Amino acid sequence: MVGPQFHLFAAGPRPVAPFSHAVESDGWVMLTGQMPTDPDAPDAPLPEGVEAQTVRVMENLKIILQELDLDLSHVLQCRCFLTEFERDYAAFNTTYQSFFPADRRPARTTVGVTALAVGALVEIDCIARRP
Repeated sequence: MVGPQFHLFAAGPRPVAPFSHAVESDGWVMLTGQMPTDPDAPDAPLPEGVEAQTVRVMENLKIILQELDLDLSHVLQCRCFLTEFERDYAAFNTTYQSFFPADRRPARTTVGVTALAVGALVEIDCIARRP
């Protein structure tokens, strides 16, 4: 059994709270929920709309996975959080599903929440597994 490894990557988005980008143990990798912030311009305004924010969040998850020599094909489960669930759920689903082949979509839970850090409309965390 390998003890946990705590990963914080310079290439990743600037953390909005005290956390690691990912924690890994025994081949399991838990990625912290990503916000729709731009890693190259962390103080820039967030993208407008749930579709653009979902793309940015997924791209941020891809950055963290890449730093771990993984990709979205290694993701087994996602938890998604929306501040405007009823308004944004359909548009979120359309954008989210474009990142995964139809026959390899992770298990997923989507929850409506009252607020997210940095005023985001969407946040996604995930669990991946090394081959």
